[in-house]
Amino acid sequence: MENELIFDVAIIGAGTMGMAAGAFLAQQQVKTVLIDAFDPPHNRGSHHGDTRMIRHAYGEGRQYVSLVKRAQQLWEELEEQTDYKIFEKTGVIGLGPRDSAFLQETIAAANKYELPLEVMDSREVKEKWPGFSVPDHFIGCFEAESGLLFSENAIQAYKDIAIKNGAQLVTNTPVQQIESNDSSGIKITTKNKVFRAKKAIVTVGAWASKLLPDLKLPIQPTRKAFGWFDTPTDLYDAANFPSFYIEDKDNMCYGFPNVNGTGLKIGRSDGGQGIDPNKHTQNFGQYESDEEDLRFFLKTYMPEANGPLKQGKTCLYTISSDNHFIIDHHPENKSIIFACGFSGHGFKFSSVMGEVLSELAVNGQSKFDLSIFSLKRFGL
Repeated sequence: MENELIFDVAIIGAGTMGMAAGAFLAQQQVKTVLIDAFDPPHNRGSHHGDTRMIRHAYGEGRQYVSLVKRAQQLWEELEEQTDYKIFEKTGVIGLGPRDSAFLQETIAAANKYELPLEVMDSREVKEKWPGFSVPDHFIGCFEAESGLLFSENAIQAYKDIAIKNGAQLVTNTPVQQIESNDSSGIKITTKNKVFRAKKAIVTVGAWASKLLPDLKLPIQPTRKAFGWFDTPTDLYDAANFPSFYIEDKDNMCYGFPNVNGTGLKIGRSDGGQGIDPNKHTQNFGQYESDEEDLRFFLKTYMPEANGPLKQGKTCLYTISSDNHFIIDHHPENKSIIFACGFSGHGFKFSSVMGEVLSELAVNGQSKFDLSIFSLKRFGL
């Protein structure tokens, strides 16, 4: 092997969570290396596609609210300290049946944390946003203070901060092995180099099971499709239309208004195809369902947005078996920290996760209660 390099913390996977953690560590003058199989931001994982949603009243569970409130604060700070546009306050509306468990949990979270949330009937939704077609039995949960994040801008901003503060970024370098039984710390092997570090943070998304096979992580990498559609006049423009999610029986979509002429963006939160992440490519249209599943929601709920497809892409979700994040120390070596299972609703948390993971690496614990994300909940 070529020269071995020694660091305080090695971050394996410099995408959504890893790049943020690298920025937080570098700003604390922690000697940090970030190692990635590609060159973030890129389109091989889960962070591309321009935009991600941030909601505060949280339908996935009110236990997330403290984290997302801190995430919002950190996103706004990131925008202030860099030249990148990070957050756009479009507002977010959730649409679904009145008895939807997801929307009822959203309302409960708003009530518990005194978050501003307007609950609307279908008539009120259609009057405020004529671009929606909403069944009479639907309600809308509208958060005016929420909106969208520019995901690739966010990663680039954290990348700039990490490098500016002395972190070393090693790109296009897949990690082959992580060994923790070495006397000098964690040994990280790549094709041409060996890195050694006192601590390691593993944030490789869909590749987590491959890199940490001994943990038998209950996660499934999944191929997801999303697209941008041409829309008329200004009906669906960001100035007049919110970011949104819509529950239809057991199906759910999410989407964003037309931002700077890109078109209305929509994707499915459910469904997709299980995949080996090494085989993922940008092959939107390989399945008829790629476009058909998106048009189902457009035809049903936003018929005037059901125009020509401007662009389609695919990305990787990595979902845990209970849909909650997995954040923990390796059970056999507390110097290895891993975080995965974020896909579907994780990007909005990456700012606060960067802070959390840096705390775990430096202090061994976080100021947030992470017990709900422990691997132990699976009996592993």
